[in-house]
Amino acid sequence: MNRSFLKNNLTNPIILLFIYASICLVTSCDQNRFFDQSVKIPETGWHLDSVAMFELEVMDTLGFYSFYINLRNTTDYTYSNFYLFLNTTLPDREHARDTIELILADKKGKWIGKGSGRLRDNQILIRPNLHFPLKGKYVFGIQHAMRDTILTDIKNIGIRIEKW
Repeated sequence: MNRSFLKNNLTNPIILLFIYASICLVTSCDQNRFFDQSVKIPETGWHLDSVAMFELEVMDTLGFYSFYINLRNTTDYTYSNFYLFLNTTLPDREHARDTIELILADKKGKWIGKGSGRLRDNQILIRPNLHFPLKGKYVFGIQHAMRDTILTDIKNIGIRIEKW
């Protein structure tokens, strides 16, 4: 591409408006995201003793948040659900542990997550009205709670928190 073409077209107001609108659209789609992080599960599988760890700093104790678990699985995953332990450590070092079931397929065996081919991405709302009671560092640990010692066909696990 020659420079004169680029120079002439970057001064065209219609093209500049299109570029600006595209940038605004891309950045505004995720404006509610407060935290979004995932961990890749090893190809050898997810061992029962392995914990995916996530840390975040919270300064707003008045706001409300939506808490999601992100999970990527293959269509070779044996089960239609996924149990996990969510371990939470608050800034004052208090601990909480929740057992959560994620439904990954309907009763007929059709995968619920988005995707094509062999991968399915699930974003499952766990707590729609989360309120952080304390300022400071929160640590979340996710451990699979399935009966298998080594769980295969789970590729990623993560947490997404959106601010209202």
